[in-house]
Amino acid sequence: MAHNRRHAVKLTIAVLGFFSFLFFGGTLYAQDIANGKTIIGSTCATCHSMEKDGTGPMLMGATSRWKDQAKLKQWIMHNSPIVASHDPYVDGLIAKYKVQMTDFNGQISSKDADDIIAYIKSYKPIVPSTPVIGDPGDTGSDNTLLYGILTLVLAVVAFILLQVNANLKKLADDKSGEPAEEPVSFWRNKAYIAFVLIVLFLVGGYITATKAIGLGRSQNFQPKQPIFYSHKVHAGVNQINCMYCHVGTYQGKQATIPSVNICMNCHMNIKDYKGTAKLYTAEGDEVDGSAEIQKLYKYAGYSGSGAWDASQAKPIEWIRIHNLPDHVYFNHSQHVVAGKQQCQTCHGEIQKMDEVKQFAPLSMGWCLNCHRTTKVNFKDNGFYSIYEKYHNQLKSGERDSTAGVTVEDIGGAECQKCHY
Repeated sequence: MAHNRRHAVKLTIAVLGFFSFLFFGGTLYAQDIANGKTIIGSTCATCHSMEKDGTGPMLMGATSRWKDQAKLKQWIMHNSPIVASHDPYVDGLIAKYKVQMTDFNGQISSKDADDIIAYIKSYKPIVPSTPVIGDPGDTGSDNTLLYGILTLVLAVVAFILLQVNANLKKLADDKSGEPAEEPVSFWRNKAYIAFVLIVLFLVGGYITATKAIGLGRSQNFQPKQPIFYSHKVHAGVNQINCMYCHVGTYQGKQATIPSVNICMNCHMNIKDYKGTAKLYTAEGDEVDGSAEIQKLYKYAGYSGSGAWDASQAKPIEWIRIHNLPDHVYFNHSQHVVAGKQQCQTCHGEIQKMDEVKQFAPLSMGWCLNCHRTTKVNFKDNGFYSIYEKYHNQLKSGERDSTAGVTVEDIGGAECQKCHY
């Protein structure tokens, strides 16, 4: 009996182990594929496309072209020994593309190489979606004109009812034999005139004050750019890190606009838009993504077939959207590095925007409200190590750890913090 019980326990453990492997192993495999996609996007995409030959061969089908999978893994991790061995297949690649692949010795681990191979094996060609006739996209609506017309109609109806009431009162007085005064015309009635003047004064004052407060602000400003660049496709769908293009964000005051060569790092291989989602302007007009890539080639002086003409290259004249007054100091690195703020704090859900607009008013009140409510990240942040007073208060419980220390507490609301 005891012998059978031990066998039953071993069998149960084996079955549980098998199903655990299927569950957790499947989860890890999915994570590995995602990691492989990320590594390819950040490291390999400069020279390789998934579906087209570029500076190097396309990656789709690479695992079937290499007969020895162990050698493929070694090629990804550290390829110099394979090149030195004059492998026929490798010699053929070098002869065809006139370039040797970068040796990532020490930069790509064994696990990362497995992840890359797993993603290549799982990759399926992107099939463009069938255009849907009559789908203009979500363009939104502005009901201001409708509300204005309704207000005018209601005002006319109110005026007519007042006149009808006056005439009915006159008829009633005539029937009862009481002397009735001739109704005063609307434009001569002092009560009406006073009411209209008060309304005009209030409405005019409100509009004047609102417009005066908004001077110099450009919230919702959404200009037409020389090239239709979709942050939704780049930062959202393809998850390209903002810092890849805006390299100055971590380093200085300006986030910097990417130069044409940064765009060409990827678009040397990506020559056509194959996204499943159709592109639309803010007005609802459909955009040809492949045609916009050709505009980029024109600015870069690139023919699209590998030929360059430096004399035709010129910078893209992007229209600046976010612009603060000259007397306002704002430093991107201070907010991103020390303050640990995300791009979306000031720019909104940029990863969901096709055409970028100014999300926030960028007014002094808006900035101050953020400084009053945003807690400073003291933990493991050497920038704030000098504030010993607040560190001691947090440790002793004198300062509520939940409320924490805000930007205002460390001088974020003082005039000279932003004005100089």
